[in-house]
Amino acid sequence: MSTPPQPIVADEQIHERRKADHIRINLEEDVFFKQLTTGLERYRFLHQALPELDLASIDVTTELLGKRLKRPLLISSMTGGTGEARTINRTLAEAAQISGMAMGLGSMRAAIEDDSLADTYRVRDVAPDIPLYANLGAVQLNYGYGLDQCRRAVDMCEGDALILHFNALQEAVQPEGDGNFADLLPKIEAICRDLDVPVIAKEVGWGFSREAALHLYNAGVAAIDVAGAGGTSWSQVEMYRAPTARLARVAGAFIDWGIPTADSIVYCREAAPEIPIIASGGIKNGIDVAKCIALGAVVGGLAGDFLRAADKNGVEGVVELAETITDELRVAMFCAGVPDLNVLAHTHLITKSA
Repeated sequence: MSTPPQPIVADEQIHERRKADHIRINLEEDVFFKQLTTGLERYRFLHQALPELDLASIDVTTELLGKRLKRPLLISSMTGGTGEARTINRTLAEAAQISGMAMGLGSMRAAIEDDSLADTYRVRDVAPDIPLYANLGAVQLNYGYGLDQCRRAVDMCEGDALILHFNALQEAVQPEGDGNFADLLPKIEAICRDLDVPVIAKEVGWGFSREAALHLYNAGVAAIDVAGAGGTSWSQVEMYRAPTARLARVAGAFIDWGIPTADSIVYCREAAPEIPIIASGGIKNGIDVAKCIALGAVVGGLAGDFLRAADKNGVEGVVELAETITDELRVAMFCAGVPDLNVLAHTHLITKSA
């Protein structure tokens, strides 16, 4: 007896369904590392009882890839490609405009392959001034993508830079994942050389080693977002959407895999001392942001907390969270005797055991 024909599911439908799954799982499930932490808890500032500063004069403005920011915060790449994602992206972008933050968009592959989804990434009308970053998976350079697709992604959102994200573990545990990461460096180097905007290399939650950062620096990336371990575990996200028990088990085995955020900042700063380092991965508050900058980062990025704030309280919720994190950062700087971010970048951290 012949098997009845199975319905054909277009690639763009798969992408859209996956993006919807990712939003739902991040909002509803426990997707955090079980034991592995960011490593930031190992560090503390030396408290200064006499800071000789006026709290009101603490300066938290900075610059990232030639654009000024009112605060050293980035709304890290999250989503796009669905109707719900369009609402989320516009909420986040409007809040970023009000707050003077940078913003990275989620992977734009869905819109490259289905132009009808492009509108879910278009936010310039509500965020005309912020640094805004387009986003594609680096591995797609091994699956037919090249300079044309990278330019289309940037043009689509009127982006100031292109994020190439590196998600080897996520692709490896996805049933539909793209696992060919071989010989990517020459293709990355070509994009860095020929694209009209800077390229940012970004992990998605497992961090960059010193070796990986050095390779990317030599390839010409303009900044590195460490996206280290200790926050959202995307292997856990994939575990929740695995279609079989076997795939769920494989994904779940990697719950504590990766390089802690603090360690990855140090590795990347050592390997690429001349370019900006973005710190993300498990950052919880302004004290964490301050520690990251003291370790060598320029700005701190958050994703899940901003997503939950947007989902619960819209633009006001995201702005309120940004202001709260900034207040925490200012107080940390004040109590460490640090007047601005340039001084913070050279402030010594001590370990908690000291």
